[in-house]
Amino acid sequence: MKTKTLFLNYAILFIALISGCASDDFQDTVGICPIVESTTPLSNAIAVPVNSNIIVTFNEEMDPTTITQSSITLTGSSTVAGTVTYSGKTASFKPTSALAENTTYTGRVKTTVKDLKGNALQTDYVWAFTTGLILRPIVTSTDPINNATDVILNKVITATFSMPMNPSTLNATTFTIKQGVNTIPGTISYSGSTASFTPTIALDANTTYTATITNGAKNSSDTALLANYVWTFKTGINPTIIATDPLNNAINVNLLKTVTANFSIAMDPTSINATTFTLKQGTTVVLGTVSYSGITASFDPTLPLQAGKVYTATITTGAKSTIGIPVANNYLWSFTTTVTPPIVVLPSAINLGTAAMFGAFGGNAGITNQGLNTVINNGSIGTTAASTLVTGFHDANAIYTETPLNVGNVTGRIYTAPPAPGTATSFAVASQGLLDANAAYLSISPASKPGGTDPGAGELGGLTLAPGVYKSASGTFKISNGNLTLDAQGDPNATWIFQTAAGLTVGIAGPTGAKSIIMKNGALAKNVFWYVGTAATINGAGGGVMVGTIIANAGVTFSTAGNAAQTVLNGRAISLVASVTMVNTTVNVPNN
Repeated sequence: MKTKTLFLNYAILFIALISGCASDDFQDTVGICPIVESTTPLSNAIAVPVNSNIIVTFNEEMDPTTITQSSITLTGSSTVAGTVTYSGKTASFKPTSALAENTTYTGRVKTTVKDLKGNALQTDYVWAFTTGLILRPIVTSTDPINNATDVILNKVITATFSMPMNPSTLNATTFTIKQGVNTIPGTISYSGSTASFTPTIALDANTTYTATITNGAKNSSDTALLANYVWTFKTGINPTIIATDPLNNAINVNLLKTVTANFSIAMDPTSINATTFTLKQGTTVVLGTVSYSGITASFDPTLPLQAGKVYTATITTGAKSTIGIPVANNYLWSFTTTVTPPIVVLPSAINLGTAAMFGAFGGNAGITNQGLNTVINNGSIGTTAASTLVTGFHDANAIYTETPLNVGNVTGRIYTAPPAPGTATSFAVASQGLLDANAAYLSISPASKPGGTDPGAGELGGLTLAPGVYKSASGTFKISNGNLTLDAQGDPNATWIFQTAAGLTVGIAGPTGAKSIIMKNGALAKNVFWYVGTAATINGAGGGVMVGTIIANAGVTFSTAGNAAQTVLNGRAISLVASVTMVNTTVNVPNN
């Protein structure tokens, strides 16, 4: 038995010596050759992550001094740099930098590696694997989009990614906005999958900007964009004022003028207001209402402008387009009003106050037009009633219930109570006008101007009258037997006051029934006044020329519905309580 065992040991020793794997000490257990049991990645593996470490596991513990960068190597298109470590039965190769995507690499364990007994790997162990494509973040959308135009000046620029990003990699270095070579200052934030750049100051108008997300931006797995992402956009243009009314340096501007400015592009209506559109006379701010429609801003003074004064209108940079871009600079223009004052103060001390600007005033009951040819020249109309009680009229700013058959043109303004187009401001103007009309009514009453005579026993037709005060003894005046002539006898200040406790009737029925007032020898319409206790009816058959300021307590009516003949009033038709009705009537409001 001993002989047999000895023989087997020698046989094993002989085989080991031949193979090079014998122990140096014959008394020790005979060793076997070390082998590579496994690798990570496996041989022929695909889609291997580019940040993988290469791991080699042996069947036994190895001599650490033989596990080096020269004994374990990795090559692709060239030798890969890395560090080799060893622990237990495992050697690790850690590449210095990430491996290339979609690339085949060859790992090699050389025969210079040995186990603890000095037994070497018998042949080089070689295997290969292929890396995969990295799932990189990409920019999926931006705001503004690439090549966008008309971008607002306070725009927050955003970029949305295909996956969650590492917020710390989105900063002033990786997300920039430039105008040419100049970097725009701003703050950067990140939420969800969107990075936002908020400029510290507003962008410049009509300017091209370039936004960049660099490949320093990384996802939550620390994978970067493949390349820089760059896009451009252009801001919108500044709106400009292309026309004004009045023009700059205009003269003889109407005292009832609504000041307007037209813009080059549509504006944000909320930015056109009493702060951004102002009117001043010297340093005095003019009160008024500001409105905006289409491309036109309008400033409607609350009261008539002063005669012979220079006014300056201003549109400030607070006025902005619909996309929030302001006027580049404050826009100023000036104009001078006409020398004609708006208030009538006659030598006879008859003061109409603000009522002087009205060609017709309907008390608290409204004004009605029937016909296509009614016009108020050189003046306004008003009522303290709601705007719905003014029918068949329009001014430069609004239409008041006109129909195809009832159109009345007011060259001044229409002042009423709300609803729109009536406003609190226009109601205030109308209310003051009514107060002043009442005061004027009392100033020409028999109590204030006593001593009136009645040369025609209530009939004024066919008479020629010198300046003076005339009072109807019966309580009514008529002009029915012919025309009334007023003779100033060369006195430009000649004044006539007619007083009737009840009604005034001008004209008679029939196609030739219209009667007129003839002015001669310098007589002026502004110096003729009618005090009417109830209502005045003027040429019910149509036609004729009435003269003077009629202040009636209970209404004034011109012509009759259906009459085509034009009835003319050179003066004013003011009713304190009831309405004023016109049919194809021309009212020429006298100047002072």
